[in-house]
Amino acid sequence: MDTPKLTLLTTTHRVAPGLLSWPAWEALRSAPRVLAGDASHPQLPAVRQAGVVVEVVERGSAPALARMLVEAAPVLWLGSADGDPGLTDALARISVEEAGRVPEIEVLPGSYDLPGARLLDLASVMDRLRSPGGCPWDAEQTHASLVKYLVEEAFELVEAIEEGDRETLREELGDVLLQVFFHSRIAEEHPDDPFSIDDVAGDIVEKLMYRHPHVFGDVEASGAAQVEANWEQLKAAEKQRESVLDGVPAGLPALAYAAKLVSRVRRANFVGVPDGAYELPAELTERSAGDLLLAIAQRAYDADVDVDAALRAAARRYRAAVRQAEGLNP
Repeated sequence: MDTPKLTLLTTTHRVAPGLLSWPAWEALRSAPRVLAGDASHPQLPAVRQAGVVVEVVERGSAPALARMLVEAAPVLWLGSADGDPGLTDALARISVEEAGRVPEIEVLPGSYDLPGARLLDLASVMDRLRSPGGCPWDAEQTHASLVKYLVEEAFELVEAIEEGDRETLREELGDVLLQVFFHSRIAEEHPDDPFSIDDVAGDIVEKLMYRHPHVFGDVEASGAAQVEANWEQLKAAEKQRESVLDGVPAGLPALAYAAKLVSRVRRANFVGVPDGAYELPAELTERSAGDLLLAIAQRAYDADVDVDAALRAAARRYRAAVRQAEGLNP
């Protein structure tokens, strides 16, 4: 006598209903009984439209559900959206305690998350936080009130990268990503010009494709330098900029601002401004100190040195030396 079969069909809520694998559809159509524990399961309409009869039952606790499925076999269980926490553990316990008297158990993935699918969860969570009944603090935030957090998170991400801390890097990337979703969710509520995270993502996709004609078009690029030159040319045409310095944010930290200006001038092969003198004046004033720092930024660019990162690294070495002199762990 054949051993009855219990099939646990798992699905993900991150794909459109009905997008199940072929083995999943075969199992649904051939199962003598199909059970589900959620009348609002997103797959139910598609499954029923395909002619599969699904019985909705009381799910109960994990041990109770496991016992019910074992006794109902042969049967297919359409996994709930929350993954039926504890079910597989309960089934394993029954299998051990009642060896030889349990059905054959098959876990069949019916659908899989696509790359980036968890971003849908983040959008859903952000919507819940901003909606009535959500978080009062999140609901009060504006683009302006979040600026300081965006800046802080960006600098914390930079620190994690420079220190090679991969665990912190992963966390800080998430914090920066949250800021993008937060601002996008706030933008949805604008009375006159709303836009969503999908609009933001769509715009950047179009921009990336437009600025990478060597990948998505028929433009040839001999190397990274040519790619960068093409990027700047397309960007200038797209933004309709008059000056090579248009678009450099003046709110950058001073040294990073200077380095960005120098980068723009160098890449444009602009020769109308002479280089600054790279020498320490006899007496430093605000102007001479500024000129010296600008000259350093120019020399650093020519040497392919990120002057902002170089100064942060020097500052970290300085901090470590001071702490060591204090008898502390650097």
